[in-house]
Amino acid sequence: MNYLIEIMVIMILLEIFEANWQRAETIEGILYKSYSLYKKSIFLFFLMHPTFYFVLFISLYTDVLNFGIIAILTLKVLDFMFKLDIINKYFIKDNLDYPLKELLKLETNPWYFVMGLSLYVPTLFYSLT
Repeated sequence: MNYLIEIMVIMILLEIFEANWQRAETIEGILYKSYSLYKKSIFLFFLMHPTFYFVLFISLYTDVLNFGIIAILTLKVLDFMFKLDIINKYFIKDNLDYPLKELLKLETNPWYFVMGLSLYVPTLFYSLT
C-alpha cells in the first residue's frame, strides 16, 4: 500500500510538470511550445512527456497490464501522434486547413491543463488497486 501512495505522488508531480510547461493562452501557443522542443530534438519533445514513460515503467514493474493502463498509454500515444501531425502541418508544411487554423487560435480554459491530472491519476490508481 505504501508503494501506491508513492506512485500516485510521483504521477501527480509529473502531470503538474507536463501541464506547467505546456501552459499557454491558446491551443496554438501549446503547439508552439511543443514545436520549439521538436525543433531542438524530437527526443527532447518525447522526454518532456515523462508520464508516458512512468506509466510504462509502473506497468512493467508491477506486472499490471489492464484496461486502465492500456487506456492511459493509448491516450498518451494518440496525444504524441496528434501533436506531431499538427506541428508538421501547421509549422513545417503550412498546409493546415483554414477551420483548423482558426480552431488553434481559441483561448484555452484554465481547466484544460488540469484534465490530465484529473483523468490519468485516478485511472492509474484504479488500475493498480
